[in-house]
Amino acid sequence: MKIFTEFPEIDKDIKTVVTIGTFDGVHIGHSDLLRTVNTLSDNGKHKSVLVTFEPHPRTVVSEGYKIKILTTLEEKAEVLETYGIENIVVVNFTEKFSQLNAEEFIEKYLIQKLNPNHIVIGYDHKFGKDRKGDGAYLNSFSQKYNFTVTTVPAVKINSETVSSTKIRNALLAGDLENANFYLARPYSLAGVVVPGAQRGRDLGFPTANVKPVDENKLIPKDGVYIVECSLDGDKFNGVLNVGSRPTFGDSVETVIEVHLFELNRDLYQSRINVNFLSRIRDEIKFSSKEDLIKQIKKDIDEANEFLKTN
Repeated sequence: MKIFTEFPEIDKDIKTVVTIGTFDGVHIGHSDLLRTVNTLSDNGKHKSVLVTFEPHPRTVVSEGYKIKILTTLEEKAEVLETYGIENIVVVNFTEKFSQLNAEEFIEKYLIQKLNPNHIVIGYDHKFGKDRKGDGAYLNSFSQKYNFTVTTVPAVKINSETVSSTKIRNALLAGDLENANFYLARPYSLAGVVVPGAQRGRDLGFPTANVKPVDENKLIPKDGVYIVECSLDGDKFNGVLNVGSRPTFGDSVETVIEVHLFELNRDLYQSRINVNFLSRIRDEIKFSSKEDLIKQIKKDIDEANEFLKTN
């Protein structure tokens, strides 16, 4: 896969299949669209090009709007590659770019730069100033520029449309089961191990404090989770706590700390990737250190029981 930070010049003799979107999460709601791109590109005989945007367009067009992302660009690219997408064009979504009208975007970027034979777009994707561009608008240019358009309908489960917003809300509510179902994989977070208060070591369960690589990454609801972590090419299971450590009252900010089974070495500054497999419970304030230790042991037993059957 190739990633471009500006629009490449495509050989005019090469046909391309183009799709456009934010694709945050790259979830099952995107799956039909991505498979359509792959099919139309004849499984690699024509170039497939996906145009996406950084940062998230809503943070630019909506003043004061803050959104936590489901996937970093690196994570997004990894998942997109599994769908056979060959080329990603990452548009720097600035305020100036947001003022580009839909016709200018089509002619200046899609036509002149990518030479599409076919354009695939999601049912709800809008582009251009005031979001006037959509599948029907694209289709009005199809004869002039000799391309065809496919608008892919929504993916629905139990009559509900799958969306990035739905997944964000599920994670923030602690509904990891549905979030992972909609993602078709465990929710993940990439981070770096940073110094902590060494509370876990004092309790007999050493932990690594994880700082997300991207500060805009969504952190699931406070609580205790069963996780699988990748570290230096190896995988380890463990339990992870998201929260403010209320038993000790030593943090006003959210802290992510993970206890990895069968691992006891200094992880400081290591890169770690966390897959959230299941949620055990809410974070609790305990009346004593001894009560906390008992609960941690129960959490570890529950995690091991889960891992045996999953």
